[in-house]
This record gives sequence, C-alpha cells and structure tokens, in this order.
Amino acid sequence: QVQLVESGGGLVQAGGSLRLSCAASGITFSLNNMGWYRQAPGKQRELVARIDSYGNTNYADSVKGRFTISRDNAKNTVYLQMNSLKPEDTAVYYCNRQFGPYNSWGQGTQVTVSS
Repeated sequence: QVQLVESGGGLVQAGGSLRLSCAASGITFSLNNMGWYRQAPGKQRELVARIDSYGNTNYADSVKGRFTISRDNAKNTVYLQMNSLKPEDTAVYYCNRQFGPYNSWGQGTQVTVSS
C-alpha cells in the first residue's frame, strides 16, 4: 500500500521560509519521480517542482530561484525548501509520486503566507 505523508506546512510571514517533507512508503522510492504540486482556493492544481529518479529537477517559473526540491533515497523522503515566500504561494501543497503508469498523492499540507 502506497503512502505519501506530507509535513512542514504552516503559517509564515511574507519573506519567510518553510521546508516541506514527504515521507513515502510502499514503493521503491529511488525508482520514482517525485513532485510537489499546489492548489489554491478556486484554482487548479499546478506543478511546483519535480525531481526525477536521476535527480534532475524542474520548477514552475513562479518559484524558480526561491524553492528547491531535493530527495534523500536512504530516507524515502522528498523535500521542498521554500524561501522568500509570498502571499501568492498560499495553497495546499501535495506530494506526488510517478512510476510508469502509476501515480499517487499525499493528503496535502496547508501553507499560508501572510502579508
């Protein structure tokens, strides 16, 4: 049974930082592409950052230079370091894993950035 458990969300002032974590179980973590998505109220879910099984990364233009995705295969965990947070980063952040046709989501963690 695949489980993705996010943590690290919270309330932060604009300009602050947060680090999200996603602990995975039930999968061979190192083989999976991992991603962080977010969904703000009334908006579609969007890709924030992605790291593939080789460690290659890509980011949404809106977060480039501010967010960093990383993975620790020994801990089956993917991280999202978020710096210089803005009110428009406020959303529920979801962890995703993808391996071939298989796709799974975490339950989400709320990030709120106050101005």
